[in-house]
Amino acid sequence: GRRGGGGAAVMAGGFVRELERRDGRRLRLEQRAAGGVGSVVWDAALVLAKFLETGACPLARRHVLELGAGTGAVGIMAATLGADVTVTDLEELQELLEANIEHNRHLVTGSVRAKVLKWGEDVTEFQPPPDYILMADCIYYEESLEPLLKTLKDLTGPDTCVLCCYEQRTMGKNPEIERKYFELLQRDFELEKVPLEKHDEEYRSEDIHIVNIHRKQ
Repeated sequence: GRRGGGGAAVMAGGFVRELERRDGRRLRLEQRAAGGVGSVVWDAALVLAKFLETGACPLARRHVLELGAGTGAVGIMAATLGADVTVTDLEELQELLEANIEHNRHLVTGSVRAKVLKWGEDVTEFQPPPDYILMADCIYYEESLEPLLKTLKDLTGPDTCVLCCYEQRTMGKNPEIERKYFELLQRDFELEKVPLEKHDEEYRSEDIHIVNIHRKQ
């Protein structure tokens, strides 16, 4: 079925994942075979991208920042919905992000650019706080929890809405890391789960969660 996001066209050192929008047009997302976690379109990214398309959060002319963007799927979708987007990740993923921005530029109705943002480091250049921060599957290493939380605190203003989408994983240390992350998060943030029936009717799964996060006032 369409669920997988269409055929994979072989490209230089990678392959393309297509994500069909509601208007039938497709986002083309290049992936890299080598390059670890950042270079593949994860299911949580597809679920979050398609959730944005439901219109639950008004994105037109809003400032949006994606953390740990990887292929840029979620941020680029937001840009096709009229948002002004900065997709961020480590230096080694910039080339992939630029390539994917280029592939989809014809669909962008807002704006989109890629920048390096290393969690835990200075975020002055990303001020003032964005309207939305998007995160798909950003919780997998215990050592990145503290820097990620610091970055979230430094970036969020009182009106910033953080949308965090993650796949609940039962293997190894995953449940423990997940629990710790949400425990630490709750010190400074209010969390509210987006019910499954609000997710895209096709791109949804019992074990993929979207959480709406705001700074505690």
